[in-house]
Amino acid sequence: MSTTKIDFLYLNEEDMIKAGVTDMAGCVDCMEEMFKILGRGDYKMAGQNGNSHGAMVTFPENPPFPNMPKDGPDRRFMAMPAYLGGSVDLAGMKWYCSNADNKEKGLPRSILMVMLNDKDTGAPLCLMSANLLSAYRTGAVPGVGAKYLAPKNSKVLGVIGPGVMSKTSLASFIYACPTLDTIKIKGRGKESTDSFIEFAKQYPQFTTIEVVDSMQAACEDADIVTMGTSCKMGIEYYPFLEEKWLKPGMLLSAPACVRVDDEFLANRARKVLENYGLYECWAEDYSYPSYASVGIIGVRYFDLMHDGKIKREDIIDLSDIISGKEPPRTFENQIVVNSIGGMPVEDLAWGKVVWQNALKMGIGTSLNLWDKPAMK
Repeated sequence: MSTTKIDFLYLNEEDMIKAGVTDMAGCVDCMEEMFKILGRGDYKMAGQNGNSHGAMVTFPENPPFPNMPKDGPDRRFMAMPAYLGGSVDLAGMKWYCSNADNKEKGLPRSILMVMLNDKDTGAPLCLMSANLLSAYRTGAVPGVGAKYLAPKNSKVLGVIGPGVMSKTSLASFIYACPTLDTIKIKGRGKESTDSFIEFAKQYPQFTTIEVVDSMQAACEDADIVTMGTSCKMGIEYYPFLEEKWLKPGMLLSAPACVRVDDEFLANRARKVLENYGLYECWAEDYSYPSYASVGIIGVRYFDLMHDGKIKREDIIDLSDIISGKEPPRTFENQIVVNSIGGMPVEDLAWGKVVWQNALKMGIGTSLNLWDKPAMK
């Protein structure tokens, strides 16, 4: 019997934790399934090509109105809508609000919410706190990459920028590469480094945790290096890694800013990213060189293609490696650069799992949109 009444579930952060949002093993498996759906093309994001990261509001350096926010580090509002098919089969949106000055108020830099919607009616299904959701799916994607791209029996992990992103990446690497036993950490400050060490101590497989004083030291002998650094936009500000620091056959996991020599990147590195269309959209939205405005190294792939230094077939989707269409490497001991930009389809996939868990466990608060709409 049909009804016009619409109720939806609200999950605060405590509810999300109870419903399993921090289950990294489950999240890595979820992201792997998401990539399989993505590889089939059963998804849509914003924009004309259906691959946009989202629509973003930014502010001027000198606002013309007294109440308008002033531009600053990570100061933005962004709507990130998507539909993901397959076993997820939902529409939804992540609402991303960010301001680096939040830390002075005891708040995280970003405050995030996710809404899940019925794909047919558009009715809300669940509104959820999404800081942990976003952090764990962001960390899980590098784990999927490591499962397919890291050297077999990887032992040493280099961490450059030991922040939240590196913590969740660490949790996913452990699941994907259980032979890891050594961490080398290069941070900018004692507080973030000490916090990362405390986080890592919960994993007894790490018999060596070493703080190093340079990016070179973090890279040398590492089977996996993960970048978790934040920096100003502009190619000259991105941390630079020399090819000679990188172990043959290693994986460079890049969910944050990093720069390597263009000649190495063009001619010897295996260039992997999570969705060609996402980066194509960035290249269309930002004038060349797009890498100066979007500090994700996969955007540099497109600048190199613009320059005629690489071809389209040199850029590989992770989903094609997962499906077996492409090999992880084209020659022995090839270094793999895995670019990770983030997509709202990832939030939908993990959000649905957590929402379904909450329903089964009776967690959350039911909210009423209406019993009958006042206008129709």
